[in-house]
Amino acid sequence: MKLADKITDERKKKGWSQEELAEKLGLSRQAVSKWESAGSTPDIQRIIQLSELFGVSTDYLLKEEGNGNRIENDDNIYEKDRMIRQVSRSEAENFLDMKSQTAPIIANATFMCIICPTVLILLASLSEANIFGITENAAAGLGLVFLFVMIAVAVALFIMCGVRSSRMEHLEKDNFELDPGIEYAVKEQRDAYEGTFTRGTVTGVVLCILACVPLLVVGLMEAPDWVCGCFTSLLLLLIAAGVNILIRVGMIKGSFDTLLQEGEYTKDEKRIKRKTGALSTAYWCLVTAIYLGWSLWTMRWDFTWIVWPVAGVLFVALSAIIRFKYYPKR
Repeated sequence: MKLADKITDERKKKGWSQEELAEKLGLSRQAVSKWESAGSTPDIQRIIQLSELFGVSTDYLLKEEGNGNRIENDDNIYEKDRMIRQVSRSEAENFLDMKSQTAPIIANATFMCIICPTVLILLASLSEANIFGITENAAAGLGLVFLFVMIAVAVALFIMCGVRSSRMEHLEKDNFELDPGIEYAVKEQRDAYEGTFTRGTVTGVVLCILACVPLLVVGLMEAPDWVCGCFTSLLLLLIAAGVNILIRVGMIKGSFDTLLQEGEYTKDEKRIKRKTGALSTAYWCLVTAIYLGWSLWTMRWDFTWIVWPVAGVLFVALSAIIRFKYYPKR
């Protein structure tokens, strides 16, 4: 089977059109069409990209005899790691710019998700104490409207950032090489950002810890329920502010680590993420569904937030188990 036929065959197996394959490669549809009609041949870098997209070896694409070796199991993962692509200066700069622009958007979207029940909790507390003449129905109605608007806007922002980031997600998943000059420049930027990252991390963690203090104080003072409800809203606001800061500085620091392939983006870590990526996404979607379902069913937003720290601890434990099972043996 010739290269042109193999490209066509693998593309159809994935269910992609020529336009979709071209978009993933950053090319025009005409370029893919020429490959499949044998009007032109992709260069070696495109061959490597195609092999990664299709999950096959470069030998399979280049050899006209036999079926070659498909990369479909763990035994061949190191073969895939050997297919290293080069990252240009412009690509590295575009990646850093993209991360610096999407970091505050994702941080704000997360902030909205955390504070979305605050108005509902606050109004429900005031209604229960008959303060400001707010009825129970009005409190529930206004609170739910605010909740769903916040969630809708947050989801829209997440999708927008996801689409924008998808073109460069291969840098976080696959192995590559940086030119020494580019690597030095990225290290300089990372070192210059280290102070901001440290201050942001400390501030975010302190806010999350201090968020519980007001609620503990009013609990010890045996304050009325409506006061506890108000301070629960304050707790969520402080946690949201802390998480917002942590996400902002964490994503930017992570962008440097991604290009330098350090921290969570080493070759070994990427191998693990290839196995756990779908599981992680499904896990947090399930946790979110449980949180919203439980909260809306019981209307105990002042209590159901406990889902998040519990889920976080369980996720760390699950990740440790998976890491123990799949971490490459030396």
